[in-house]
Amino acid sequence: MTRLAATLFPLLLLAAPAFGADQLDSGDTAWMLVSSAMVLAMLPGLALFYGGMVRTKNVLSTFMHTFAAMAIMGVQWVAIGYSLAFGGEGKFIGGFANLFLFGITPESLTGTIPTYVFIMFQGMFAVITPALISGAIAERMKFSTYCVFIFLWGTLVYDPLCHWVWGAGGWLLQMGALDFAGGTVVHLSSGISALVLALVIGKRVGYPQERFIPHNLPMTLLGAGLLWFGWFGFNAGSALSAGGSAALAFATTQTAAAAGALAWMAVEWLHAGKPSALGAASGVVAGLVVITPAAGFVTPGWALLMGLTAGPICYGGVMLKHKLGYDDSLDAFGIHGLGGAWGAIATGIFATVGATGLIAGNLHQLLVQLIGVVAAGAYAVVMTLAIVYVLKVTMGLRVEKDDERMGLDQVAHSESAYS
Repeated sequence: MTRLAATLFPLLLLAAPAFGADQLDSGDTAWMLVSSAMVLAMLPGLALFYGGMVRTKNVLSTFMHTFAAMAIMGVQWVAIGYSLAFGGEGKFIGGFANLFLFGITPESLTGTIPTYVFIMFQGMFAVITPALISGAIAERMKFSTYCVFIFLWGTLVYDPLCHWVWGAGGWLLQMGALDFAGGTVVHLSSGISALVLALVIGKRVGYPQERFIPHNLPMTLLGAGLLWFGWFGFNAGSALSAGGSAALAFATTQTAAAAGALAWMAVEWLHAGKPSALGAASGVVAGLVVITPAAGFVTPGWALLMGLTAGPICYGGVMLKHKLGYDDSLDAFGIHGLGGAWGAIATGIFATVGATGLIAGNLHQLLVQLIGVVAAGAYAVVMTLAIVYVLKVTMGLRVEKDDERMGLDQVAHSESAYS
């Protein structure tokens, strides 16, 4: 035994530096490729989810909000977005070192996966985040203005926030803010920006005197199902490896989504007398939103509690628009804005895996989470207001009233969803 040890020890010393370096792991790479594709599948899921809730004359225009984001942000991310978010180590922004992915090769690694895979995975987040905002302005915003808006918003709001929380040197990352898969970066930022845009652009013609009834709830339920499926890639993929962290995020995601649907149905049953299909679908999304920042930091038991709280909190957020009179067409703020904020705060309360929150006696983590929510929310509001007012003066935000009554499918795209 002694002779064997004496023989192997010099070899281990020679090999030791390799153990500390990044090495490609084919299992991790395969999982991240699949996760990236799953997150992309959320985009048609979002189009179906939103498209089923609008009127027949605006179905295609609502779908186009999502598909335009896939095209515009897909290009933006490769050209400048990735570099601004991850291409440097500044406190507030990355840099310009990786514009058009300059300097990245097939051999480049991020952890145990090719950097190209990491770029594409993060790029899916950059695509879906501005698309979420479209739920607040459905049926009335000019398509040309919307296209410019999501490009500017992605560049000036999403990319900096992404760097703050996930980029090397980002000030919230340095402070210790926890955001496993995007509660602050994705949902809070898009939800509160959606509210700003809805307030500035104004209500739909006839709202709230007329009833705006979803034209195809089965479409919305199908969209919710695709979102639920893709969210496993969204959350579990954020572990960036095929290991225990991904397994935990997978379990907490499923648990919170189911609990969110159950809680929403229960609250709606008590408040309105009957549980609705739209409510069940909304509850699923609410549970998914709330667990997103905490997915890899909490146990399934705490995920269950977070999902159960997501239902009434986001249901109340949706009811808020009726009391205050603003027109958040498809409840982007009520679900994503409030859900993202609560999820980030709840992470600071219930984190027990890889980090500790208030429940484990760490008040500091909760305070850091609150700072992150306030800072990200305030930044998104200020920058969105600036973008929106510039576009309002230069391009105009919404279509003419007669065009709105005709429907944006014909006005913007010269097509109709149904004969």
